[in-house]
Amino acid sequence: MSLAKITLVLGGQRSGKSLYAEQLIETMGGGIYLATAQAFDGEMKARIECHQNRRGGLWQTHEEPLEIANFLVRRTPPERPVLVDCLTLWLSNLMLAERDIDAALAALLAALAATGGPVVLVSNEVGQGIIPDNALARRFVDCAGRMNRLVAEASDRVVFLTAGLAQILKDA
Repeated sequence: MSLAKITLVLGGQRSGKSLYAEQLIETMGGGIYLATAQAFDGEMKARIECHQNRRGGLWQTHEEPLEIANFLVRRTPPERPVLVDCLTLWLSNLMLAERDIDAALAALLAALAATGGPVVLVSNEVGQGIIPDNALARRFVDCAGRMNRLVAEASDRVVFLTAGLAQILKDA
């Protein structure tokens, strides 16, 4: 399968999204890994280390928890594919930093439209469970659903992972 200009890889936690997205770009010889995670505790630090240890020499890793749109516009050469992992952690970071989510999302969509090379974005599908019991969690789920919907609209290919199995939802 050739790499689309914009690919969104969705799925639940531990569904195989990141591994699938990494393999897409590794088949092209590697690329730029734009990591959004922040290690606020030991468990998250271990998750980040697991991802880092899995990646080999095919990747140039950059950690950017907030300014992914600026990074995509200013620091990605068109000949190198970019993996953004992951949008839901980016959204959490924006919320923690009390950033304007609508403005950040608009900037991301503009950056995706302007980018020259292939971009693969990973995001969690969080809207298939029960309605959260608190306002912050409901806001997060609502924002994540809207973000995923808008990024899927802007994407040429959308893939959904369940138990490591990829389902193509969109292939323009």
